[in-house]
Amino acid sequence: MAAPPAEFALIARHFLPLAGPEALGLADDAALLDPPLGRQLVLAADAMVAGVHFLPGDPPETIGRKLLRVNLSDLAAMGATPLGYLMTTALPRDLPPGWLAGFVAGLAEDQRQFGLSVLGGDTVSTPGPISLSLTILGTVAPGAALRRAGARPGDEIWVSGTIGDGALGLRVLQGHLPADAEGHLARRYRLPEPRLALGAALAGHARAAMDVSDGLVQDCGHLCRAAGCGAVIQADAVPLSPAARALVMADPALLPLALAGGDDYELLFAAPPGAGIAALAAPTGIPVTRIGQFTEGPAEVLVQGPEGAPMALPVGGWSHF
Repeated sequence: MAAPPAEFALIARHFLPLAGPEALGLADDAALLDPPLGRQLVLAADAMVAGVHFLPGDPPETIGRKLLRVNLSDLAAMGATPLGYLMTTALPRDLPPGWLAGFVAGLAEDQRQFGLSVLGGDTVSTPGPISLSLTILGTVAPGAALRRAGARPGDEIWVSGTIGDGALGLRVLQGHLPADAEGHLARRYRLPEPRLALGAALAGHARAAMDVSDGLVQDCGHLCRAAGCGAVIQADAVPLSPAARALVMADPALLPLALAGGDDYELLFAAPPGAGIAALAAPTGIPVTRIGQFTEGPAEVLVQGPEGAPMALPVGGWSHF
């Protein structure tokens, strides 16, 4: 019998070990999936391109994990539970030896951590750069999904984790900022933490939510536009990691970058006063911080500095175009 074409040999070698039973051994044109009874499907997709969403010299293990995690973060923002994913890879023929094996090893590690598997996809060659796309599937109880619309004037603005690590970590990896001793900032840029447990805990309690991918201020503006209200963020309330705070203290001009630079993949959400958000979040082990309030008025975000004066933000947030 003739040997399989090179594409199928590559799939069998690298991607078949990632597949669950629903993928049918990656031998058919599509997967067969039975959603859990009484659950709604949640679907999202994100693409990553070398030189745009990750650095060409990043370890392939972290590239695979970041691709999966930024999509898992979209599920977290909806309060959803992961189910599986489809993936398309467009790879140059001159990839370094071992690159694809490392990429797949990173995916396998996070599949184990987050409890899902690949359902299928496509693999093609390209003259470059590396281009990756992943479609994530999850489930949520009917009517329980968190949405961007829903914030009301008087609601509190909350975020999970810390803000600014991703944007500062990118500058560290580019050589524009000194690295912290623990490598925390670079690690946060390469490996965001999808807040799945927190998203599930917020269902039915938060009025609106999204993940912070394009910058805290810009993404807060998305919530404002969806709700038809304004927002005020207190800059000194925004949580910074010790590594980020050390950089900002040494150079206060970095604070606007931390607030607007993106790549945080934390949850940003609206909740009414007295909703008990801290108590809801406590069992997840994910810290949450109240950073401001939604207000009456136009869909604009005002950032107040430590003295209460409006803070200028020369960095407007990430744009995909």
